Amino acid sequence: MMTAFGSSVRTSNTCNSLLKQLQQIWIEIGESEAERERMLLEIEQECLEIYRRKVDEAANAKARLHQSIAAKEAEIAMLLATLGEINVNSRVNSDKTAKSLKGQLASVTPLVDDLNLKKEERMKQFADIKSQIEKINGEISGYGNIVSSVNALNLEGQDLSLRKLIEYQSNLRALQKEKSERVQKVLDYVNEVHALSSVLSVDFGKTVSDIHPSLHGSSMEHVTNISDSTLEGLDQAILRLKSEKKFRFQKLKDTVGSLFELWNLMDVQKEEKLSFLRITSVVSSSESEIVQQGALSLNVIEKVSAEVERLTKLKASRMKELVVKKRSELEDICSKTHIQPDTNTADDNTNAMIDSGLVDPCELLASVEAQIYKAKDEALSRKEIMDKIDRWLSACDEEKWLEDYNHDENRYSAGRGAHINLKRAERARITVNKIPAMVDSLISKTLAWEEEKRKLFLYDGVRLVSILEDYKRARHHKEGEKKRARDQKKLQDMLLTEKESMYGSKPSPRRSNSFRKPNGYGSYGNGSVTPSPRRNSVGCSTPELLTPRSYSGRQNGYFKEMRRLSTAPLNFVAIPKEDTISFSSVYGSEPESPPQS
Repeated sequence: MMTAFGSSVRTSNTCNSLLKQLQQIWIEIGESEAERERMLLEIEQECLEIYRRKVDEAANAKARLHQSIAAKEAEIAMLLATLGEINVNSRVNSDKTAKSLKGQLASVTPLVDDLNLKKEERMKQFADIKSQIEKINGEISGYGNIVSSVNALNLEGQDLSLRKLIEYQSNLRALQKEKSERVQKVLDYVNEVHALSSVLSVDFGKTVSDIHPSLHGSSMEHVTNISDSTLEGLDQAILRLKSEKKFRFQKLKDTVGSLFELWNLMDVQKEEKLSFLRITSVVSSSESEIVQQGALSLNVIEKVSAEVERLTKLKASRMKELVVKKRSELEDICSKTHIQPDTNTADDNTNAMIDSGLVDPCELLASVEAQIYKAKDEALSRKEIMDKIDRWLSACDEEKWLEDYNHDENRYSAGRGAHINLKRAERARITVNKIPAMVDSLISKTLAWEEEKRKLFLYDGVRLVSILEDYKRARHHKEGEKKRARDQKKLQDMLLTEKESMYGSKPSPRRSNSFRKPNGYGSYGNGSVTPSPRRNSVGCSTPELLTPRSYSGRQNGYFKEMRRLSTAPLNFVAIPKEDTISFSSVYGSEPESPPQS
C-alpha cells in the first residue's frame, strides 16, 4: 500500500513539473490566458478518459475473473455430480473466502483438471465394462459380431459414480457367470451329440455345423456362440438322436429276436452265430448302457436283417420239417397237460396239405405256433387244478397200495422191512381219509374255472367234473359193498359160532388158504415187502373206481404216443361159492391190529 502511495506522489510531482514547463513554454510562446485554460482543460479531460478507461478495463477483468471462477465452480459441481464425489465442496469454499479472485481461480483450476482426469479414467472404466457387457449380451442373444461402439462409448452426461461403476461390475460378473454356465452347457450338449453320433455312426461335424458353424472346430474350449438358439438347436439335435437311437435299438432288438427264433428253429451251428456275438451282446443290455462306437449303425441293422432274410428263405425250404417239429412240441405240451390238440394240424394232415400246396407252410407254422401259445396259456391257467389232480391220483395210488397191503396175511411177520410198511400204511390211511375232501375241493375248483373261462375243463377229452362225479358214485358203491361184506361176515361168524356150539369145532376149509403164497409182493433190496398191482378177478361184484387214468386208458385219442395213466383195478378176489367164509378176508376194510406182545 505504501509502495502504491509513493508511486502516486512521484507521479504527481512529475505531472506538476511538466505542467510548469508547459506553462513556461506557453508564456514564452505568447499564448493567451484563455487559450492556456482551454488547453489545460483538454489535458485534464484526456487524463480523466485515461483513468476511466483503465477503471473499465479493471472492472471487466474482475468480471471475467468472477465468470471464470463461476464457470470453474459449475464445472466442478458437474464433475462432482457425475463422479458422485461429496468431499470436495469444503475445499472450494475455504479457498474462496481466503484468497483473491486470481488466487481463487488459480486454486480451482488444478481441482478441475484433477476431476477431469478422474472423469476420463472413470469413463474408460465404464467404457471397458460396458463393452464387455455388450459383447456378452451379443453372444447370448446370438449377435456377438455386432457390438455397438456408440452405445459403449457415449457416456457423456451419464452417471459415472463409484456406485454405478460397482453396479456395472456386478452386472458384468453375473453375465460372465451366465456365459460360463452356457459355455459348459454347450460343451455338455456337444459331447452328448458326439457320443450319440458315435453310437449311431452319424456325421458329427455335419450335425453340429447345421446348428452353428462355430461348434465344429479344433478347439471346443473357445466356444463363442452360446445363444439361446444354439442351445435350443443342440437340445433338439439330442432329442432327435435319442429318438433315432431308441428306434434303432428297438428295431435291432426285434430283428435279433427274430434271429434267435430262427436259430432255435433251424438248429443253427454255434460257428455261424459267432459273427453276431457282439450284436447280440448289445441287445442284451439296456438302451442307456449302449456306448460302443457304431453299435446301432445302419450297417449293423442291415447285417442282422440280411441274416434274418437269409434264414427265412432257408426256413421256407425246410418248412415241413419245422412244422413237424412244432407239432411235436405242441403234442408234448398237450400230453403233459392232458389237453386234446387240434387234429387239423396232425402230422399226416399237415404233410398232405404241404405236399398238395393247398396251404401256405408259413401260415401252417404260424397256426401251430399260435396253438402252442394257446396251449401254454391254458396250461398255466390249469396248473392249480392239475396239481390237485396229481395229489388226488397219488392218494388213489396210496389207497390201492393200502388195500393190497391189508389183504396180505403176512404183513405182521417179523421179516426185514416190515416196520417200514407199517409206517407207510399209517401215512396211507391218513391220506386216504382226505380223498373225499380232495374230490369235493377239486370239483368246486373245476366248476369255478369253467365259470370263469366259460368252457368245460376237459381231461384227455373227458370233462373232469364227470370223471369226479363217476368216481364219487363208484366210491360210494364200493363203500356200500364193503359195509354189506362186513355185515355178512358178522352174520357168518354168528352162524359158525352156533354151529360149533351145537356140533363141536371142525377144521375150516379156508385154513388151507392161509398157506397160499402172498399175491403180488416182491422184496426190495432192503428186505421190505411192497404189494404190486393185481388184476380184477372175473366175476368180481365190486366195480373199479374210475379215475382220470382209467378214462385216459379207455380213450381212443388221436395221439398214440400220449402218456396214458392207466390205473389197475381194485384188488378184489373172487369169492368161491363153496367157501363163503373167505369173503370176509377179501372185503375187510378195517385193517387188523398187529399182534400184541
